[in-house]
Amino acid sequence: MVISLKRIYEEPDVNDGYRILVDRLWPRGLSKEKAKVDEWMKEVAPSNSLRKAFHSGDLSWEDFEKQYIEELENQHDTLRALVIRAKSEKVTLLYSSKNNEQNNATVLKEYVERMSMK
Repeated sequence: MVISLKRIYEEPDVNDGYRILVDRLWPRGLSKEKAKVDEWMKEVAPSNSLRKAFHSGDLSWEDFEKQYIEELENQHDTLRALVIRAKSEKVTLLYSSKNNEQNNATVLKEYVERMSMK
């Protein structure tokens, strides 16, 4: 299973494989043509309330992770399809956050990798 992470504002590359945007909102200032997204899985992104609480500073990273994982528990069917795809081809999860280490895509990647081991 190969899942990579990439900021959506970086240039698309043929080595990205299947490109999935995992944000609830479309990235500002980026056309769909330029983004070259194969799929937009906004249903697996953090809820609006969770996203807003984290970005406003009302939630720590640890609390965000915990609550986001709780939300992902309700997305098993959608995530199962992602696991199947990632087992057959390279997948790149795309995110818009400027923080490359603490964003929803990092949590989602770890969650999906754990799911694939079950």
